Amino acid sequence: MAIFYPDILEQKTAAREFTYRDKDVMLYALGVGMGQDPMNEDELAYVYEKNLKVIPTAATVLASNMRSAGAPAPVMPEGHRQSQINFLMVVHGEQKVELHKPLPTTGTFTAEGRTVGAYDKGEGKGAVIINETIWRDAAGEKVATLTGSTFARGDGGFGGPSEGAPEPHVVPTRKADLSVDFTTREDQALLYRLNGDRNPLHSDPESARRSGFPRPILHGLATYGITCRAVLQAITGFDPDQILSHQARFSAPVIPGDTITVDLWKDGKNISFEARVKERGATVIKNGLTVLRA
Repeated sequence: MAIFYPDILEQKTAAREFTYRDKDVMLYALGVGMGQDPMNEDELAYVYEKNLKVIPTAATVLASNMRSAGAPAPVMPEGHRQSQINFLMVVHGEQKVELHKPLPTTGTFTAEGRTVGAYDKGEGKGAVIINETIWRDAAGEKVATLTGSTFARGDGGFGGPSEGAPEPHVVPTRKADLSVDFTTREDQALLYRLNGDRNPLHSDPESARRSGFPRPILHGLATYGITCRAVLQAITGFDPDQILSHQARFSAPVIPGDTITVDLWKDGKNISFEARVKERGATVIKNGLTVLRA
């Protein structure tokens, strides 16, 4: 396995079509904790098909049926070498979802991915790979852009640039304007994994122990979705159409059963946020930024 630079910047995946239904939308909402109180009509709108709404960060999983059909085929220009990283040594670093239009409750789209950045931390120090996936509708118009960074711990020393990676958003230094608490369920990772990520780290106690955890951990993207819940609840009055983009950096795992506190700072259209688990003194999401539509 190796990273070839600058060839990796030409690496793309073939366009693939996928469809999601209202069931997928509701399953994602349940996976990030919506609907625990079935009498809460604000949250019910995300988990019941009557007047259904879509959590913006659901875009991270709604193409999962495309992934289950097999990895998208790489497309490389003639004469370029295909890079392969050691997936046993990767950590999800950051995630951003930008919605060019609000997500419908069901739809068919095409998705095409490409590598937009590769940064070398040095031999034995890993690499940061940035990938972008764009959804388009039947008319060819952009619907969503998903940008994610991966820290490839086993792939440093390939000769690429060491600097120039996008800087993380800096949250304000003042006290948070407001905070929201969410209690995760003991079985939340078992539910969230049905969205498509069946890594045994989130379900199998033995796999978790081999990875150094006392029990299976919650998916980072589930915690990411919970921070979007916080913005919906505390800022937009549960209106998902107000959210243009949502981005964050993953900093520590959540154990199912933890209570997550999301701290928020409001500065016009920019909502900064971080998430922490008070019981363990751990910050689990850093450098968060939601941008609201004008």
